[in-house]
Amino acid sequence: MAACLAAPRASLLPQAPGKQAQAAAALAPRARPRVLAARPQQRAAARRAMTVTAMAAKLIDGKAIAEDIRKELKAEVEVLKAKYGKTPGLAVVLVGERKDSQTYVRNKKKACEEVGIVSYGTDLPETASEEEVLKVVADYNADPSVHGILVQLPLPKHIDEQRVLDAISIEKDVDGFHPLNIGALAMRGRDPLFVPCTPKGCLELLKRSGVQLSGKRAAVVGRSNIVGMPAALLLQREDATVTVIHSRTPDAQRICAEADIIIAACGKAEMVEGDWVKEGAAVIDVGINAVDDPSAKRGYRLVGDVNFAQAAERAECITPVPGGVGPMTIAMLLRNCVDGATRAFAAGH
Repeated sequence: MAACLAAPRASLLPQAPGKQAQAAAALAPRARPRVLAARPQQRAAARRAMTVTAMAAKLIDGKAIAEDIRKELKAEVEVLKAKYGKTPGLAVVLVGERKDSQTYVRNKKKACEEVGIVSYGTDLPETASEEEVLKVVADYNADPSVHGILVQLPLPKHIDEQRVLDAISIEKDVDGFHPLNIGALAMRGRDPLFVPCTPKGCLELLKRSGVQLSGKRAAVVGRSNIVGMPAALLLQREDATVTVIHSRTPDAQRICAEADIIIAACGKAEMVEGDWVKEGAAVIDVGINAVDDPSAKRGYRLVGDVNFAQAAERAECITPVPGGVGPMTIAMLLRNCVDGATRAFAAGH
């Protein structure tokens, strides 16, 4: 399946109509009243259509690439079953009743089902103690049928998230946040058992879209432990020259505009504007932000950390929001779980 969908570039300059066109326009019925009478949803759709027409960049289709990866993983799981008579298992621990967390957990369980991974889960009440959560993690650490453990964040305020995450066995740390995994990622000549899912997905999008990394300049906008920092480390491993842009970076726009590759993960809606993007750059937008939009059915729309319309006029390829990085995060979680199971089976566990 093609990863990038080409869209035509439309001229941004007004074109002077010829005499025939002027005559035809004079005879044609005026459509303006119909446009003004259109429903908000129709006007929003028209704006989206105009944006696609004007863009020059290729869309990096994260949904399509994630679907390809899930198909590959399903085939790998079948091979593991045939070879070892065992199936990879992923355990998810949910504490509390946050609706968004419950939705994320359901999506992860559904994704496991699609590729043949056995899904385990423990739901604890909001009032669960830290020791109770640690006991659940310890039990999954000791369970040989579980090859990945994921504790859904955020945890209730009375629980020390860091202590809980550090308690996960490094062999089952499919989120890739264990200090030993991050430390190995940062060191030349060492390989982590797992890499954090979102930055791993960003690199996979670039590679499967044919973007050259070695010898290229890359800018990572944001320095979080979850995305920015590991994304920068992964780009360095691919021999890119990496600059991390953060809230204290002077002249951030100029620095970013020199990059061949941009990974935006700053958590600020449309911060990376068109003049931040070098002509022909590859842009990966990790952000997902809700901004007010009265014309939208829900009263808001989702945008990334990149001004998509502006950046798409300059970039070679770009991820949309939604439908870009998001689907890849779960795909990489499944990838990590299957990799963990493969190592465990090969070791006789």
